[in-house]
Amino acid sequence: MTDAVKQPYRSRVREEAALRTRRLIRDAATRLFVENGLGATTMRQIAAAAGVADRTVYTAFPTKNALFKEALDVATAGDEEPLSVAQRPDYMAIVEAPDPQTAVRLFAEHGTALLERVGDLLRAAYESAGSDPELRKWIDEARDAMSTNMTSLATQWYQRGLFREGVDIEYAAATLYAVGGAFSHRALRHDLGRSVEQYTEWVAETLMRSLMRDDPL
Repeated sequence: MTDAVKQPYRSRVREEAALRTRRLIRDAATRLFVENGLGATTMRQIAAAAGVADRTVYTAFPTKNALFKEALDVATAGDEEPLSVAQRPDYMAIVEAPDPQTAVRLFAEHGTALLERVGDLLRAAYESAGSDPELRKWIDEARDAMSTNMTSLATQWYQRGLFREGVDIEYAAATLYAVGGAFSHRALRHDLGRSVEQYTEWVAETLMRSLMRDDPL
C-alpha cells in the first residue's frame, strides 16, 4: 500500500473518530443542560459525563455557549445535515399543503416533534439568559428568526387563500408564533400534563378555529 493510499484512509479514520467524540460530548452536554440547567453545568462536568479529557471538550467546543448552540441546532433539525428547518421537505409540505385542514395538521405534527426534541433545551437557555449577555443575544436572534419564519408561512397561506375572511398576515403570524411556540408547548405538555397527542390536537384545533377556512376552496 502506497503512502498516497494510506494517507486518505488515516485521515478518514481520524475524522470519523473526531465526529464520534464530538457527538459523545454533545449528547452528554444535552443531558446535563436539561438536568442541571445551562448555568450550573460546567465544561469539566461535561467532559466527565462524556468520558473524555477536559482539553478534548475545549478543542471541539471553545465555549459552553458554542456547545449549547450546536446541541440545540442538531436537536432542532433532528440530524446533522446542514439544512435549516425552512429548507427541509417536511416544512415545505406545510407551506404547500393543499387545504386548510392538511396545513394545520402538518404544522401541528411538525411543531410538536420539533418541540419534543428542543423544548427542555430552550427552557435551560431562557433560565440562564438573564446572567449571560451572549446567550441573551442569541435568544433574541432565535426569537426574531422564528417570528420571520411564521410571517413567511402566514404570507404563503394567505396568498393561497387558506385563511378565513378577516384574517390578515400579521394576525396569522402572531397566532402561529404564540400557539406553536415553546411556551405553549411547555404549559400544556409539562405544566398541565397533556400527552403528545393531546397537545398536537390542541395546536391543530386552535389554529383551525382561529385562522383557517372550514369550507372547500
